[in-house]
Amino acid sequence: MRETFVDTVTATLDTDQRLAVVTADISRDAFAAARNRHPHRVINVGIREQAMIGVAGGLALTGMRPVVHSYTPFLVERPFEQIKLDLGHQDVGAVLVSIGGSYDDPVWGRTHQGPGDVALLDTLPGWTVHVPGHRDEVESLLRDALAGDGRVYVRLSSRENARPQPATGRFSLLRKGSRGAVVAVGPTLDNVLAATADLDVTVLYASTVRPFDHRGLRAAGHTDVVLVEPYLAGTSAHEVATAFDDVAHRLRAIGVRRDIEVRAYGTAAEHDVVHGLDAEGIATTVREFLR
Repeated sequence: MRETFVDTVTATLDTDQRLAVVTADISRDAFAAARNRHPHRVINVGIREQAMIGVAGGLALTGMRPVVHSYTPFLVERPFEQIKLDLGHQDVGAVLVSIGGSYDDPVWGRTHQGPGDVALLDTLPGWTVHVPGHRDEVESLLRDALAGDGRVYVRLSSRENARPQPATGRFSLLRKGSRGAVVAVGPTLDNVLAATADLDVTVLYASTVRPFDHRGLRAAGHTDVVLVEPYLAGTSAHEVATAFDDVAHRLRAIGVRRDIEVRAYGTAAEHDVVHGLDAEGIATTVREFLR
């Protein structure tokens, strides 16, 4: 996904004079060729994440379209005040592109993990959030973001599903069942499909979670919903409640657990097991919920 991101942005820099890239050492070398061609529009600020967002805000105030990139916690958590003020409060746009997801690279420890990113951005108005599940979904989502003026967060991952899905901004109906709906966000889809292979449930896929497709969820025809997200469990629970604000409904949220702090490094797959995001864990939760 990161390679697709770099290639897409590098190509767009050649055709769109508004575009500028701001990094804080992470992926600096990936944009070396682009920096050679556009030295004034590819800016590396060093390990200064707050400055990275501040520079992006300044560029946006001059009419530029900044693209800001780093690991999830360095892009969203560490410079959150600057996101809130230099982008949101000044009402300017930018495209924030993260890598690392919640725990894609656990070998680096908790410093490189950011499962609270989407929940944190939810405290600010006006953000579009994309969570692609395959590298082939990245380019179309990114090109739309680059061509716009709003505040967009693209959450890349080094983990991906076996096949891409349409990246339309709406939920995709992948399987129709009668006992409830399971919403799979981004790279959770393969585990959801494996977990529900022998269950009579509807499976929806989402690569865009803000704005949330309330209409698509309701159109699935179920008020029993299991929400599977690759970040903090229940991050989109309030969106499900909004979709069904006039009818009784039930929700079970699966995601990164809020009740524990995982201090072991391990592998990403082992973290999935701890949080119940592996296929077996998802299957157990869905079966219990449907009972």
